Amino acid sequence: MKKLILTFILGCVIIAGVQAQRILPDVTVRSLSGEKIMSSTFNNDGKPIVISFWATWCKPCLSELSAFNDEYEDWFEETGLKIIAISIDDSRASARVKSIVLGNDWPFEVYLDSNQDLKRALNIINVPHTIVLNGKGEIVWEHTTYNPGSEEEVIEQVRQLIK
Repeated sequence: MKKLILTFILGCVIIAGVQAQRILPDVTVRSLSGEKIMSSTFNNDGKPIVISFWATWCKPCLSELSAFNDEYEDWFEETGLKIIAISIDDSRASARVKSIVLGNDWPFEVYLDSNQDLKRALNIINVPHTIVLNGKGEIVWEHTTYNPGSEEEVIEQVRQLIK
């Protein structure tokens, strides 16, 4: 019995290690102007994309996006990356989302996932949750939470992709 359990665990570890890259599911989100966008159409002409799931009530989320904003111009020049911020706030908070985005002058694409369909499809539990996509749109890295300096982990993942 012990051998059977050990074999099962080892098999799971091996399968997890060779698991295929995930891609974004085909879920509808909305732009700040209300336009419907399919998440599967996010692209950056073969360059990396960073997607940050956030909420207006989440202080670490706002700190992360502020840090991204501070670095964005240099990161874009170096890597060509695109940043997409996806709010998980409900539809009642969409006006607040827009005012935060405009007030902070974020240069990112910002979408609303008011029903949290994309969040659920990606099995995201907590925000902030950051995803890095390679040039093929495959999810190659994910991270939950934010601490000052965590943005360096994100850009390092992007740098690895463009090497």
